[in-house]
Amino acid sequence: MARRRSDLVVPHGFTDEPDFTLRVPDAEFLLLQEVTELEVESALCTSLGRGQLAAHLAQLDPHSKVTCFFLDRYLADDSIHYHQGETPNLRIICDVDLPPEPVEFAALPISRGGEAELNRDYLQQMHARLVPGGMLLTAVDNKNDTWLCHELEKIFRSIARLPQKRGVVYRCVKEGELKRPRDLRCEFAFRDAGHLIQAVSRPGVFSHRSLDLGARAILETMEVHPSDKVLDMGCGAGVIALAAARRAEGVQSVGMDSSARAIQCLKEGAALNGLSNVTARLDAAGEVPEPGTFDLVVGNPPYYSHYKIAEIFLQAARKALKPGGRVLMVTKRTDWFTARMNQLFRDVTVEEARGYKIVKARQRSQ
Repeated sequence: MARRRSDLVVPHGFTDEPDFTLRVPDAEFLLLQEVTELEVESALCTSLGRGQLAAHLAQLDPHSKVTCFFLDRYLADDSIHYHQGETPNLRIICDVDLPPEPVEFAALPISRGGEAELNRDYLQQMHARLVPGGMLLTAVDNKNDTWLCHELEKIFRSIARLPQKRGVVYRCVKEGELKRPRDLRCEFAFRDAGHLIQAVSRPGVFSHRSLDLGARAILETMEVHPSDKVLDMGCGAGVIALAAARRAEGVQSVGMDSSARAIQCLKEGAALNGLSNVTARLDAAGEVPEPGTFDLVVGNPPYYSHYKIAEIFLQAARKALKPGGRVLMVTKRTDWFTARMNQLFRDVTVEEARGYKIVKARQRSQ
């Protein structure tokens, strides 16, 4: 069980005042304040930042075992680099589900703008990992929270609400197992070029439960030729990779994503459709397999990160494509894409579909 101690070990990038080398998100900050005297033998955390809460728990007791979980390989790698091995008893992992080992303490920071189904999934999984009498500490950066409170009431009997200036902290104790955990995995179907295609998605995977309109826009504008080799950057559930694999004879389709769950979903989708010509690759740095051999690269980069991820997509396309190969990027704002793609490629054009802009270009001759 959790024990208390009076000494506070300040984690990397954390002080009593909100002035950080790397800002700690509000919900994680609330949990950091709550556990300043908490010592546990085993702990499991997620992070909205770079694992600052997990590192703090690990520093409180060097003999403890603390795991910080990420679905995204980029965030996991960035967190490992941020802590630079300063805390040997801190394990930072990227996987499709929380590790199965039982723990006595779990912590879940939640952003008010976060994905509801993913947080439901985390709550269920953390409850399942906790030993009887184990504690879950969760916080949301919303002073008027009702959503998280209601979700906790579905899972825990013992809940303490601790209002704070920046949000609300909840302390929960596990008193028994869930009788009917919800299955949040989803299978959905869509049509492309006369084919009915089955796809799989899970919470945390882009456009969970449906075909994103940006993906539909790419499907309506991309051309796939016999024996083409296609790369779907940031593939999510892999709908484009799956559709490309059915478009023509001899096609090889590769999906890449930094999300471990996205890769899992693409593999399951390929199996559902009986597609042996689809492969999936977990990658956060744009390290493409077999550079210079692809005929087509498509991508739907996220709008956050000030085009940092979009730049990774374009550099990956540049590495992947053979001379004359085609690249398609979907966006709603073309200024950055047209300027940057003119620097990297040739024959840049813009096409509209489904309220999106498809920026197309070709690989220059080597």
